[in-house]
Amino acid sequence: MALSDMIPPAAATKFLADAGWGGARLSPLAGDASFRRYFRVEYDGRYAVLMDAPPPEEDVRPFVAIAEYLRGIGLNAPNIFARDIEQGLLLIEDFGGNRMREAVDEAREDELPLYQAITDVLVELHGHPAPQGLKRHGLADWLDEVELLIDWYGPYVGLDLPRDSFRAAWEAALTPVDARAIDWVTELRDYHAENVMLIDGANGLARFGLLDFQDARIGHPAYDLVSMLEDARRDVSPEVEQACLAHYVAATGRDADFVGDYWALGAQRNTRILGLFCRLAVRDAKPGYKKYQPRMWGLVERDLAHPHLAPVRAWFDAHIPPSHRADFWLDMHA
Repeated sequence: MALSDMIPPAAATKFLADAGWGGARLSPLAGDASFRRYFRVEYDGRYAVLMDAPPPEEDVRPFVAIAEYLRGIGLNAPNIFARDIEQGLLLIEDFGGNRMREAVDEAREDELPLYQAITDVLVELHGHPAPQGLKRHGLADWLDEVELLIDWYGPYVGLDLPRDSFRAAWEAALTPVDARAIDWVTELRDYHAENVMLIDGANGLARFGLLDFQDARIGHPAYDLVSMLEDARRDVSPEVEQACLAHYVAATGRDADFVGDYWALGAQRNTRILGLFCRLAVRDAKPGYKKYQPRMWGLVERDLAHPHLAPVRAWFDAHIPPSHRADFWLDMHA
């Protein structure tokens, strides 16, 4: 964590005092891939979290809107105690330190039941109409997003990758996926074990505290499921992935086309992340994300093994040799 990430914003003192937390002790929390910063706030035996989302890079209004929507449908998003929209400051509920990521890493026997339970959170979310005003996340966005591989991954590994044939291959694979998504749902977009807190003393869906949903869109119901089960930051066993995919299908009445769409959107999302992690390293000076690239290649290659993704797999095989896939990143850290 950089020194600048450990220093609260100058406006925090007055903001906290106005909210009734004057004189509170602040300690930095781990951030994410954005400009947002987080601080645990402790005062007189009470705890909260200060979110610093500085404009113009960030806007706290989407977080507020989605948090209120999620709470309104019975899911557990943080309660918002105070807000200063203009300065990008929120004081929100502290869900504690029991994050799902560490819980499943420490007790692997809990991996399947916990993942099935957060699959049920998605089943519940997808059973409600999406809130008004969300942007649609569909074919045009998917095609633009995978071009991060062309723009950032290719230059990083020393490859000049052809854009037109790449986009055409993806368009062939993803157009049917977009056409089949007749029941667009709320898509949280970054739904995985590091953004789910386990709430002590809570039961059922309320046990799972949801974070990092400010980029929510209206999207395909498979997107958050694959985000959760093909996690960029931890290995989810193939057995757990298959069990939770089957669990979701059974709970929602989806069909075989949905399963095909799951693998297609997994390939899309993971290809985007290969480029994104290079951009974070180069543009945003966050090199730590490079260590995840071997995992990302494993996920991409597993997704592309499915027959309906043959056009994309053929493009990868023609233009990105094995030496510039996972091996490139393993050699870098050898």
